[in-house]
Amino acid sequence: MGIYLNFLLLQYFVSNCVCNALTFVEEPTDKQAKSDGYCGRILRAQTQGTRRDGYNEFRLRVEGDPENYQPASTYRVTLHASSPSYFRGFTLIALKEGKEGTTDDHYAGKFQIIDEEDTQFMTNCPPAVTESTPRRRTRIQVFWTAPSSGSGCVILKASIVQKRIIYFQDEGSLTVRLCEKEAVFGETTEKPPLECCACGTAKYRVTFFGNWSEKIHPKDYPRRANHWSALIGASHSRSYVLWEYRGFASEGVKQVAELGSPVKMEEEIRQKGDEVLTVIKTKAQWPAWQPLNVRAAPSAEFSVDRTRHLMSFLSMLGPSPDWNVGLSAEDLCTKECGWIQRLDQDLIPWDAGTDSGVTYESPNKPTIPQERIRSLTSLDHPQSPFYDTEGGPITALARVVVERIARKGEQCNIVPDTVDDIVADIGQEEKEEDDTPETCIYSNWSPWSACSSASCDKGRRMRQRMLKAQLDLSVPCPHTQDFKPCMGPGCSEEEVSTCMMSEWISWSPCSESCGMGMRYRERYIKQFPEDGSICSLNTEETEKCVVNDDCYTILCMLSPWSDWSVCSVTCGKGVRARQRMLKSPDLGECTEELEQVERCMQPECPMDCMVSEWTEWSECNKSCGKGHTIRTRMVKLEPQFGGEPCSETVQRKKCKIRKCKRGSREKRRGKQQGRDAAVEEQPGCKMKPWSSWTDCSKYCGGGIQERLMAVKKRAKSAPAQVTSCKDRKEIRACNVQPC
Repeated sequence: MGIYLNFLLLQYFVSNCVCNALTFVEEPTDKQAKSDGYCGRILRAQTQGTRRDGYNEFRLRVEGDPENYQPASTYRVTLHASSPSYFRGFTLIALKEGKEGTTDDHYAGKFQIIDEEDTQFMTNCPPAVTESTPRRRTRIQVFWTAPSSGSGCVILKASIVQKRIIYFQDEGSLTVRLCEKEAVFGETTEKPPLECCACGTAKYRVTFFGNWSEKIHPKDYPRRANHWSALIGASHSRSYVLWEYRGFASEGVKQVAELGSPVKMEEEIRQKGDEVLTVIKTKAQWPAWQPLNVRAAPSAEFSVDRTRHLMSFLSMLGPSPDWNVGLSAEDLCTKECGWIQRLDQDLIPWDAGTDSGVTYESPNKPTIPQERIRSLTSLDHPQSPFYDTEGGPITALARVVVERIARKGEQCNIVPDTVDDIVADIGQEEKEEDDTPETCIYSNWSPWSACSSASCDKGRRMRQRMLKAQLDLSVPCPHTQDFKPCMGPGCSEEEVSTCMMSEWISWSPCSESCGMGMRYRERYIKQFPEDGSICSLNTEETEKCVVNDDCYTILCMLSPWSDWSVCSVTCGKGVRARQRMLKSPDLGECTEELEQVERCMQPECPMDCMVSEWTEWSECNKSCGKGHTIRTRMVKLEPQFGGEPCSETVQRKKCKIRKCKRGSREKRRGKQQGRDAAVEEQPGCKMKPWSSWTDCSKYCGGGIQERLMAVKKRAKSAPAQVTSCKDRKEIRACNVQPC
């Protein structure tokens, strides 16, 4: 393995930075290359420089630092050097554990180039990645797609070249070992899902705890208008997909993701008919985070049954381009034919693939074509609020707790999932011998009904069961109803009338977010009395609760919020507001806010071209005869978003100073030489030659150039003529093409 890595290392370092460290011989013919293994034309080398481990100067890292890989999933792989270290070259390969890379099937997965200026596939060994050009660098990145299921463990291995030092590492910071894992939430699986075998229905409460705050996520945190949108979801069957990773967002999901509006999503859910059992909804949270003693976490209740046992929901964090959190197709049915008691899940943000913004308050930028839903990562974009140069995991923005609060109907789980289930199932077990044929499959008996007699006269009570299957049609299945004599309550000699109740379910959130409110809790009857009497024990309790007793909400009687006003501007960034009224001003001071303001974004405003004032007219470009003079102005602001274009930036007009003398000397010279001679021939003046033209003042849009002729010598004996003997300057237009 070490020899093979040497071959890979030394292929691209024939440059001056390593020429003193390496000597090598290349196999010359294709025939020899093909016989030399999968990579072909491998360079054989001997190392004269120093070999040593990279220790912690260099590190190979798979984004998120996973211990396992999901088959066929794509990961970002980073190789970086700690300051002040650097590297000039590298080699990166991925091999199945225990393989040496000599044949095709030794390699695991495929690499994908991100930046072609930094990385490329090795010419003579295509599975390996190396540098495009040997130069100083501290970081490179590539994508790696994991192999298909059944590939076992994989070794990702890097080698570094720095000056004359070559780093090999079979263990440590330049090697990552990943083993295949089973499918988890949010990822696809090749195994078919198991059908739910639970009986009856279960009732759950989902509670949403938002952890998105300036303290936990300080980078660019939006201090105003930060909020969670209304939570929207459903309990549903496997055939309905509300949203899923690597899928495309529906119009309803898009409206939640970009606008925080659940209206279209709820409409889509309700159109699914029998595939949906319960629509799950909570109110929006303004602001996004408040202590629980100030505002209770939003919650909602929903039910599941045997065919609709999955739960999905989503909620937008705002403001954001199209970022959300949620659960997708979370199964609440257990493989033991019961219902999950509690689910506690941290939530990481995901991108709906409909908007290409990279910051919380990026302007609308539709993603065309629409991309698939994916998880956000800490290496997506340097301007992202979740960006981390090390590629670490994103801190959870929210947590959701799904808690079972009741079960109804027959419970058929073979292995009860909690102690409560064991107690609940005891009442359904029959102690007497059952003489029903083995070919008849029944449900458990229901509890005995109340006695048909309310007095001490004899009556009867009934129980029933369902015939689930008849394995042998020739063998009859006996009765599905059973009766027993009874008398009214208090008349039985044995008097064993007792109710078996469940434990109390946890208290509901307080009805008020501030001040005094009410809360309730429930329990249910696990077993009725054997004498058929009615249980008189309470199944519900209510009590007062106080949230943040220092507030004065009890004194505030407020109207509902008005609709948001129109944006204060028709283009660009503005604000909008909404208000509510205090209905009880005489009851005391009210500290509740009566107005809320948030930013709104309209299409960008057109910006007209802005130009400077005109310069003074230049001197005439001729010293005699017809010439021209120019003036210019500068473009201070180019037009944007459909604004008025720039008008001319250079103007020219004719000028005539005096007629030129037609001397023999002027005839022999060109116009330019004639002008120079006219100046030089002034009595008492000796002029230097014209200087070169200066660089144009602008690259486009009309600029100017200048040149100068300076006086070389003035005659002292001719004072009257000295006044006309002076330095001269010429100006001309240049780069007049529009920008």
